[in-house]
Amino acid sequence: MSATLAANIIGTLAALCSISSFAPQAVKIWREKDASAVSLKTYSLTVSCFVLWVAYGVLIKAWPLIVANGCALVMASLVLVMKWRFR
Repeated sequence: MSATLAANIIGTLAALCSISSFAPQAVKIWREKDASAVSLKTYSLTVSCFVLWVAYGVLIKAWPLIVANGCALVMASLVLVMKWRFR
């Protein structure tokens, strides 16, 4: 296996883990209509982090970085929006 292929596999797995890690929290909040256990500061920082990663990806023209962090940004933003909605 080439180093590039290995790096792409690892990067893809990391992206899938990052994106899917927010799904259980989002589903739980949506079902219970309760986001009291979610830290507003933590998710605000997380969303800010993903915005910066996407911006960095755009600046260096790294599409895998943009797509992966863009998807994670959407998921984290969904949790943050539900935090505000279900106060």
